[in-house]
Amino acid sequence: MVASRAPDTDVRVATLSAAMRLFAAHGFEGTALQDIADAVGVTKPAILHHFPSKEHMRQAVLDVILSHWNEALPRLLLAATAGDDRFDAVFGETCRFFATDPDRARMLMREALDRPAEVRKLLRGSVRPWFAAVAGYIRSGKEKGLHYATVDEEAYVVHILLLVLAAAAAAPLASAALDGDARPRFERELARIAHASLFPPSSDAERTVRKRKSQR
Repeated sequence: MVASRAPDTDVRVATLSAAMRLFAAHGFEGTALQDIADAVGVTKPAILHHFPSKEHMRQAVLDVILSHWNEALPRLLLAATAGDDRFDAVFGETCRFFATDPDRARMLMREALDRPAEVRKLLRGSVRPWFAAVAGYIRSGKEKGLHYATVDEEAYVVHILLLVLAAAAAAPLASAALDGDARPRFERELARIAHASLFPPSSDAERTVRKRKSQR
């Protein structure tokens, strides 16, 4: 039974939200258009009025996720100039974006497992520019002696992104595996791992000195 119809102006947004949630839970192939229509509370033709096919819907969901980075990343890289500040800005925003709605991470993980050929196309296309932007920031930091000289910039970005996605997707497991304030502990350790694999210990010491001076 279909629930009461949502206002037409809200159908597109509601459809994208429901599609992401269902794709994340059941995968693209495991989700029927009727499932999405039922979740939104409209008929299937109403869904198809906004999206000609389920494939168009999938692409629209991915576009929403990727558009955030196309808009946010240049701002983050320009706003912070110091190595640590840029790291905190970009890494912090990445974690917040996926932690705010873990279905974003779950859908991307499912896409990587279920449709690897499509994800490879995505990585070589719309994702590559911001991969290159972050890798360029790391390369610049290496030249200034801020980062480990042996870091492979692009591989580092891929590894950290996968860590963030996996952490966001599996965050509920943290409360079962950790005592006390599980989520904050889980997130702090992820940030420490990402930072420690990029910044030599001397950079950490210099950062502490700068903070102490700024507090005087």
